[in-house]
Amino acid sequence: MKRFGIDIDGTVTSPESLIPHINDFFNLSLSIEDITQYELTEVLNISPQEFGSWFKEAEPNIYKQSPLAEGAKQILDQWKEEHELFFISARRSDLIQLTKEWFDDKDLKYHHIELIGSHNKIATAKKHAVDIFFEDKHDNAVTIHEELDIPVVLFNTPYNQNPVPNGVIRVDNWLEANQWVQNWLK
Repeated sequence: MKRFGIDIDGTVTSPESLIPHINDFFNLSLSIEDITQYELTEVLNISPQEFGSWFKEAEPNIYKQSPLAEGAKQILDQWKEEHELFFISARRSDLIQLTKEWFDDKDLKYHHIELIGSHNKIATAKKHAVDIFFEDKHDNAVTIHEELDIPVVLFNTPYNQNPVPNGVIRVDNWLEANQWVQNWLK
């Protein structure tokens, strides 16, 4: 049995989850292809303060409405039988109840959910001794791999296209992630 560390937003949830909310509020018509950087203030050309105050208010609603990434439930349902699923997210810790309700609503099982309120997931991944990590944020994927010397599966998006070292494995979807994991487990 392995312990899987899994990011939530942009990994378990669709990377497009934020876009309709951004488009509505900022009166834009962006698609996922327009989001070429993780730091949205640069993409939207607005101040971090303006974006931050909007996001803090919109965040609970965005998370409630986030659709699952394609294939995520099918693969996570398989894995939960053989492995421990530890979801480690940069979400604020006060959103834990809402997050657990979303998991229940989607009928997604978990062994542990930890919301750390920051993108630095290394200490949490180390504390829980995860064997592999699943992520969509490029620099997180690289630093988790380099610091913990574990494989990190990086879900391909337009905002994470910088080069990756060996040990960070790019996949286009959950089916590809599962294929890689099954080979790794052998």
